[in-house]
Amino acid sequence: MSFHPNDVARRSRIARLLLAVAFVLLGAGFYRAQVLQHSDWVVQAEDNRLREVPLPAPRGIIYDRRGKVIAENLPGYTVSIVATSADSLRAALRRLNEIIPYTEDDVETAVKRYNRAPNRPAVILADANFQQVSVLEEHRTEFPALIIQSAPKRWYPDSSVVASFVGYTAEISEPELASPSFEGYKAGMRVGKMGLERQYEQQLRGQEGYRFVEVDARGRVVREAGQARADQEPVPGPNLHTHVDLDLQRFTANLFADTLLGAAVALDPTTGGVLALHSSPTYNPNRFTGGVPKAYYDSLNNDERRPMYNKAIQGRYAPASTFKLATSIIGMQKGLVKLTDRMPQPCTGGFWHGRYWRCWDKQGHGAVTLAQALEKSCNVYFYQLALRLSLDTLVAGGVRLGFTERSDIDLPNETRPEFPANGNEYFRRKFPRGYVKSSEALNIAIGQGVDAQTVINMAKFYTALANEGVMSRPTVVRRAPQRERIFQFGPEEIEGLRRALAGVVSARGTAGSAALQGVTIAGKTGTAQAPPKPDHAWFVGFAPAENPQVVVAVFLEFGAHGYAAARVASKIIEAYLKRPSIAPPVTDDLSGSTSVASAPPPPPAAAPAGGTQ
Repeated sequence: MSFHPNDVARRSRIARLLLAVAFVLLGAGFYRAQVLQHSDWVVQAEDNRLREVPLPAPRGIIYDRRGKVIAENLPGYTVSIVATSADSLRAALRRLNEIIPYTEDDVETAVKRYNRAPNRPAVILADANFQQVSVLEEHRTEFPALIIQSAPKRWYPDSSVVASFVGYTAEISEPELASPSFEGYKAGMRVGKMGLERQYEQQLRGQEGYRFVEVDARGRVVREAGQARADQEPVPGPNLHTHVDLDLQRFTANLFADTLLGAAVALDPTTGGVLALHSSPTYNPNRFTGGVPKAYYDSLNNDERRPMYNKAIQGRYAPASTFKLATSIIGMQKGLVKLTDRMPQPCTGGFWHGRYWRCWDKQGHGAVTLAQALEKSCNVYFYQLALRLSLDTLVAGGVRLGFTERSDIDLPNETRPEFPANGNEYFRRKFPRGYVKSSEALNIAIGQGVDAQTVINMAKFYTALANEGVMSRPTVVRRAPQRERIFQFGPEEIEGLRRALAGVVSARGTAGSAALQGVTIAGKTGTAQAPPKPDHAWFVGFAPAENPQVVVAVFLEFGAHGYAAARVASKIIEAYLKRPSIAPPVTDDLSGSTSVASAPPPPPAAAPAGGTQ
């Protein structure tokens, strides 16, 4: 078949034009890719051959009031694997299992870390010891995808002694990664989980650094990266300075040891500074570094004593007779009673109002004044005072004194106390079948019934009496004090109440065996009913009574009697003020003059129904 020369020429021109267009388009594409989008493709190429290795930042050091270390960082090691897929990671871990034992749970944990951040090396040992690192280094050629590096390890020199307020750190969880509170965090980072570590996470965390390693197509580490991407050194977090007296904290923890259950709080009444805060039993926060062993974590969760539950700020318990100070203040501020007033009916061991309401002392206290009723913890007096006040007045007064609100201590997960904030509505909701208002008033007046407070909140309330009617907000970390005046009467009433509470820790009162030599302790015992188990023991007070320097609240779970908590509190005060203890003195006034006398006999083996001492 032949073509006309004109057709051949025409077709050749079209072919040349098409080729020219094709070359122009190809040239434009090459120009766009190699010139205009050069930086984008370089980044993608770098991402294919480089892996970012995070460099954890040292967390800020936490100090006590004298500069002693509460939490610090020690040198440690982490071991990671550069993997191309979850399956390749599992295969590598199976081979590693011949050198370092790995459980199936460990494998799944590593896989989860990889799935959260597939572009970063998966951590397989978050806290490797020197022996593990040495063994892995010997087999380094067999595992070219391994990355072994030094990393700061959180360490608490006093371990369980400080766990109640310092908390611990652990790997960030998936819900936390999704939370706005942890915006900017990446999988694998370690964050504060409880206590100060959690409360001040944003301050303590520091800024994570990074370095790059070059890998081949199979994910094997070839060499350290060149200057294409510069490494960034981590920035340590700022340090944290607290009010905590570490010596007092150690002493308090040793008092509880493994035998006493409960909590203790010591506050500076002027600033609200937390000098000591302990919940017993406790746990070892160092065991959580690098990942808590499953057996240890299960043992904590299965322990019926609840070591992970902070009894100082989370436990809610009937305050028992420690609440009688509040009842007294409500009556005095309403002008319905004075410290020298007696009630119409003397205490004969009980009081009849719809039923027989017993006093803790079956023999009775006789005709006592308000000051003496506080000193002897006479229930019958406060039953009658409750009727004089009425339930509505008593509830409103408790709300004004702060018994419905958290103490607002700078620790996470504090529990709100239980108290009838809105009066009649509260009772209708709690008792849908009806209730007797006067009966509820009698219970609240002696710290029972619908009143349940935290140890830290009771300590906060007593700072007001120790601080001329001004209540101080508890704070662990040093900052400007926050105070609020809650007492509306003068210095004579303040002094009278202090004198009455000083009588509690004397031969005349319920805690005579807790007295100290040369120091007048003012406080109130409480024995809260917890049927069918033994009663709880309370003591909240301060010392010296004439010039308070420390407020101490002690709660002993199933401690049986308030004077048992008073003895523990006395030891804490003694350690803080560094004063020796002697035989129980009788306190005549607030000047500190005392006369030695024998301790009162112990209360009955169990507090009778209807009241506590």
